[in-house]
Amino acid sequence: MKNLKLLLLFLLPLVSCNNDDEETVAPIITNDAMYFPSNTDTNWETKSLASLGWNQSAVQPLKDYLILKNTKSFIILVNGRIVMEEYFNGHAANTSWQWNSAGKTLVSATTGIAQQEGLLNINNKVSDYIGTGWTSEPIDKENLIKTKNLLTMTSGISDASNLVITSNLTYVADAGTRWAYGNVFQKLMDVVAGASNQNFETYFDSKLKNKIGMDGFWNNGIIFKVYNSNSRSMARFGLLALNKGKWKNETILNETFFNESTTTSQNINPSYGYLWWLNGKSSFMIPGSQNVFPNALVSNAPADMYAAMGAEDQRIYVIPSKNMVIIRMGTASDPGNPTFAVSGFDNELWLKINDVIN
Repeated sequence: MKNLKLLLLFLLPLVSCNNDDEETVAPIITNDAMYFPSNTDTNWETKSLASLGWNQSAVQPLKDYLILKNTKSFIILVNGRIVMEEYFNGHAANTSWQWNSAGKTLVSATTGIAQQEGLLNINNKVSDYIGTGWTSEPIDKENLIKTKNLLTMTSGISDASNLVITSNLTYVADAGTRWAYGNVFQKLMDVVAGASNQNFETYFDSKLKNKIGMDGFWNNGIIFKVYNSNSRSMARFGLLALNKGKWKNETILNETFFNESTTTSQNINPSYGYLWWLNGKSSFMIPGSQNVFPNALVSNAPADMYAAMGAEDQRIYVIPSKNMVIIRMGTASDPGNPTFAVSGFDNELWLKINDVIN
């Protein structure tokens, strides 16, 4: 009987996985308990599409679409296990790629960790940590800007330029009265550095990156610091987010702050938390616009989804109701119309994903 069970397990369709490193391919697991990969072991457990009852005939159309839309890597986790892992266009499991603004969520988490360690309070003004004169605003207006305003894109600072230098940080509205997507969020890195009395990357590495086994680094981009890593490291952070800041038995980021991060953070754009995008809300705003759109952010995706979104369609989708994390890295899905965050690509991609998972 034991041999028969082993034979039946072997005959189950293997997980869809195109990986150049054979050591990363693990036996299929059907246990539904939450799984966390070892911080050093590349032998990440997998789960078969068949065991989930997914539509395997829809997998190839999904892959074809991903290739058509300039995708380099695509991963689906369910309960932490890899169900799909695909690499395209010469990309490989060990290749680093930029997160772009999806990396804002790393800054959000690191800010939360600094708060739980008592180093800062997001309700205190930014100048408490980096000094006055960090903007070109009148001092009374600058002192209205709290750390929380940087987390929620409500600083009131001009978003006309994405280059964060003092001369560009000019007054448009009082902090908390206007939502505008921009790169001034990166001042949070200075806040954490000032509060912790160390370089932001050093603090980030010790408190977040190393604890969950991520690889990667921050590089100085043309406009702001951008995080780069392999795709599985992005998936690791998505798994941490699915588990509301917990990794195995350790609390990396306390659940209270994480829940605040993935809940409407202000009354102007309900689809925005602490640098996380939120689905299923009554309306949303987009970068570079003050227009309000009366729909959910990604209508084809589950309503409870929250997402890290970056330029050229870098994505972490987290869907708690399905215990699922989805990663997409690549170049812009539409090179002629690149976006900084939300794009029509999300809805189109979710049509293909739904064909597989439903």
